[in-house]
Order: sequence, then structure tokens, then C-alpha cells
Amino acid sequence: MTAVADKQQEPAARVGGVRVWLGRHPLAGYALRRFGLYLVELWGALTVAFFFFRLIPGDPIQTLIQTLAQNYVYNAAASAEVIAHYKKEFGLDGNIFHQYLVYLQKVVIEQDFGPSLVNYPTPAQEVIFRALPWTIGLLGLSAILAWVFGLLAGALAGWRRGRPGADLMTNLSIALSHVPFYFLALILTFVFAYQLGWLPARGAYDARMDPSWNLEFVGSVLKFGLLPAVSIVVIGIFGWLLSTRMLMVPVLGEDYLTYAQAKGLRPRKVLTKYALRNCYLPQVTAFGISLGFIFNGNVLVEQLFNYPGIGQTLVLAIRILDFNTVMGVTALAIFGVLTANLILDLVLPSLDPRVKYWR
Repeated sequence: MTAVADKQQEPAARVGGVRVWLGRHPLAGYALRRFGLYLVELWGALTVAFFFFRLIPGDPIQTLIQTLAQNYVYNAAASAEVIAHYKKEFGLDGNIFHQYLVYLQKVVIEQDFGPSLVNYPTPAQEVIFRALPWTIGLLGLSAILAWVFGLLAGALAGWRRGRPGADLMTNLSIALSHVPFYFLALILTFVFAYQLGWLPARGAYDARMDPSWNLEFVGSVLKFGLLPAVSIVVIGIFGWLLSTRMLMVPVLGEDYLTYAQAKGLRPRKVLTKYALRNCYLPQVTAFGISLGFIFNGNVLVEQLFNYPGIGQTLVLAIRILDFNTVMGVTALAIFGVLTANLILDLVLPSLDPRVKYWR
């Protein structure tokens, strides 16, 4: 009886030991809980995306068959084994729950999204990773520049509220912050590409060049990416300016700012060390979430400039019902957004002492 009681007490002791250890290490406990929630969210989002795209009407195999028949590499009178082979290769055989289990096995265990209809039989992940650097280079750098300049401009607009320059900046942002990226891109293209002829209107680099890491090719990439980048940065600055100013103005009436000014601190130090520090934390969170959406690409801007990014690849994949490529882009976007949130949840307590790991 004593041995049986000891065996029953061992699991309870282990559970108690884990709780004690987590109580002594709140950072580790917080990270483990947050990572577990991250995995559940990732699984749930991928599951919803899978069933959503599988319920869309249409047959990608018939689309592939028609494409092969047009290129005279497939005989429409061939046996049904060919169609069965393609269905198995694309993960479309069996019922939808069998397809879901096969999809999870390939994505989670094998890291394989299957072949892509966009460039059959190239794997979907290869098509995506071929376009991803262009989107990250264009939208990633543009988002960072827009956030930095918008944060600084919004802080100055709030700090110097009531002055002509600050009011002009605020009113201009209110008027232009909701202008779509592609509308400004059209204006810039008309002026600088077609009227003045200073910058190219379409493409990612000079078609006469071979992609390589040399100054000439890098200069061509920067030249071709200038117009789409400027259209994204300018509109983004206006949006970040307004949100930062909205956060800055209520902070200016706090007692600790009055105390800092009464101590004789320079206005620049009061702005950067006291006022701005309490304003940029929500902006850091918003910026991290916006970085996750970069993986979707800015579809309209990339279409307008014929830029070979994720957005253009996604539009082509949806048009021909390429589920593997669409799911790959969607999974990458989900992973980016949730990972950005996870990193922010782990970093924010170190940026703001008011945020506690154990709460």
C-alpha cells in the first residue's frame, strides 16, 4: 500500500514542482504559455484557410489539363489514370478531411506545399521564394522608412501643436492619409515616367541585365523600385503621423512632463526621453503587425508596376485556381503576422516596465 501511494504521489509532486519552477521563473513561464498559444493560433488559422480555399468552386486539375492540351503535351482522350495521378500529386484525391490530413503532413512535417500550377511542375514554395525577396525588398524597406519618418513627424506635430507648420502638416496628413497607394503611384508614374522620362514605369530591373550582385544591377533595381517605394512611403508617413500625434497630445498634459520641464531639462530631451517613450510603444505593436502583412504583397502596386513580387504571384495563382501556391502565400502571411505578434509579446515587457510577464 505504501508503494502504491508513493506512485500516486509522484505525478502530483511533478506537477507541483513544475508550478514552483514556473513561479520562480516568470519569464520562462510567460514564454512557454505564449508559445503554446502561438502554436494553437497557427494551427487554427491554417485550418480555416485550408477549408476556405477548398470550398471555392472550380477544378484546378481541369485547368491544368486544358493548359497541357493547348501546348500539345496531353491527349484529352487519355485514360483516367493521368487525372488520378494529378489529383494525388496536388493533394485533391479522397474526401476533404483526407485532403486536410495530407496537407498538414506535407506542410508541417515535409515543409512541402506541393507543385504549382503557375509554373508546373515547379514546387509552390520555390515559386513563392522566388518572388518573396522582391516583395520584402520593396515593401519591407518602404514600411520601415514610412514608420520611422511618420513617428518622428507625428511626435513633432503633436509637440508643436498650434503652430502653423505643425497644423499644416496635420491637415495635409488628414487630407492625404486615406489616398490609396496605387492612386499616388499613378500620379508619380504619369509625371516622372511618361512626362519627364526620368524613371522607368514598369519592371523590377533593366531586362537587358542578368541578375547579379554588382553595382550596376543594384542601381537598376533601386531605379526601377523608386516610384513604387515612394508611393508607399509617402502615404504611409501620413498615416503614422496622425496616429502618433493622436497618442502624443494627451501625454503632453501629464504631471511628469511638467516636472521634467520644471527641472530645467531641454525640450528635446523631454520630447525624446519622456513624451515619445510613452507614445511609441503602441506604434511598435502596430508596426510589428504591419510587417507581417508584407508577405501578402501590395497587389495593386505590384500589378501597376509589373513588379515580380508576391502580390503578382498571388493574383496569377488565384486566376488559375492554383490552390497550392495560394495556400503557400496565405500560410506565409499567417506565419508572418503571428510570429510578429509573438516577438512583440516577448519584447514589450523589456520596453515598458508596466508590462509584466506574469500578468
